[in-house]
Amino acid sequence: MIRVLLVDDHAMLRAGFRTILDSQPDIAVVGEAGTGADAVAQAAALRPDVITMDVQMPDMDGIEATRRIVADPDVDAAIAIVTTFDRDDYLYQALDAGAAGFLLKNAAPEDLISAVRALAAGDGMLSPEVTRRVLARFTAPSAPVARAPGPARPSAGPLATGATGGLAEPLTDREAEVLVLLADARSNAEIAAALFIGEATVKTHVSRILQKLGARDRVQAVVTAHRMGLA
Repeated sequence: MIRVLLVDDHAMLRAGFRTILDSQPDIAVVGEAGTGADAVAQAAALRPDVITMDVQMPDMDGIEATRRIVADPDVDAAIAIVTTFDRDDYLYQALDAGAAGFLLKNAAPEDLISAVRALAAGDGMLSPEVTRRVLARFTAPSAPVARAPGPARPSAGPLATGATGGLAEPLTDREAEVLVLLADARSNAEIAAALFIGEATVKTHVSRILQKLGARDRVQAVVTAHRMGLA
């Protein structure tokens, strides 16, 4: 069961989110908070798996609340910022604070459900509206991945083995290729098809990439790779 904490200063919106999420057999809303400070306290008390976090709230905004929750070693919750405001400053501040997802409130109910499940599984989740902006800011252009039989593998570019960028252990050529595809927001199935490997192998590569980059999830892996000069 995925345990979720809802954080928003509008009780009606929290009630709507609760109805959507509690309708799923594998998701349970375990708490609600109306301010950033209350979110920090509830996260420590309830230890949820996933937190949906509003940005503009009284007492403490969602960005600062996210930063404090992520910094708490006793809390291991993935945080998705869910906001009305499609603003780049909120997006990048949220990623810097440690958020693993960014979703707009006009998203469909199934997108919220998918985001919660993705974060609980250790993946990042970005609203489609903002994905292109994140990739443009945090990644270098990569070669397109063909889908027909016999395509060329994606170019790893500056991610090639030997370019450690401050890593204690460099990425292998295959890990570099996987990271390029992560930056293109590809799923494990899509990466497996593009590289002609199994999904289990992709999961192993992703795990190794996160470990080497010291990243919590896929989104932060791409951000960290850029900052290290690997992308």
